[in-house]
Amino acid sequence: MLRPKNFEFILASASPRRKELIGHLQIPFSVLTADLDEKSNHQEPELFAQDIAIQKGEAVVSSLENKEGCLVVSADTVVSLDGRIFGKPKDETEARLFLSSLAGKEHSVFTAVAMFFIYEGKVLRHQFVEETKVTFNEISEELMARYLATKDSLDKAGAYGIQGPSLTFISAVKGDYANVVGFPLSRFINEAQSFFNKNLEKQDMWLSYF
Repeated sequence: MLRPKNFEFILASASPRRKELIGHLQIPFSVLTADLDEKSNHQEPELFAQDIAIQKGEAVVSSLENKEGCLVVSADTVVSLDGRIFGKPKDETEARLFLSSLAGKEHSVFTAVAMFFIYEGKVLRHQFVEETKVTFNEISEELMARYLATKDSLDKAGAYGIQGPSLTFISAVKGDYANVVGFPLSRFINEAQSFFNKNLEKQDMWLSYF
């Protein structure tokens, strides 16, 4: 069994939204990312997101040297409607197509989180996927044009960010709001606790290890 010590937390994501959410844990952490094509053979949204999250974490773990007692956390968020995955739009035209497809409907947002705990020459892994339902109103042409002009859509899955001007056409959220932002923080805290309880002799609050 592993013994708790002062571990290091690494967020394997350059997303400012995930960085802000992890900051709410009030523990020190660093950000480290690796180049990745973000391609998967999986077509199902949950499995796709999980595969990409694992790939991101594995890429960072493989780049580390002498990082015993390190927790690497990676994540991937996808938007899905009727099984179709909406990633980040390549341009404004595609963003408009994405938003038009989602308008007036309820869709799913899946965020997969992968944890890699490095200790005594071993890499222990745990992952989970959280789903939140989001409903859009119909989006008028004027509202669409105003939103696209903000450029908020261009770096976000599904061409929108829930914490921004897209709130002008979001009518309902069922589930974890933070999950739509990009990281299901509340569930992560509980999943991490179970993960550490399983692998450490002491059952302290896992945040105290950092």
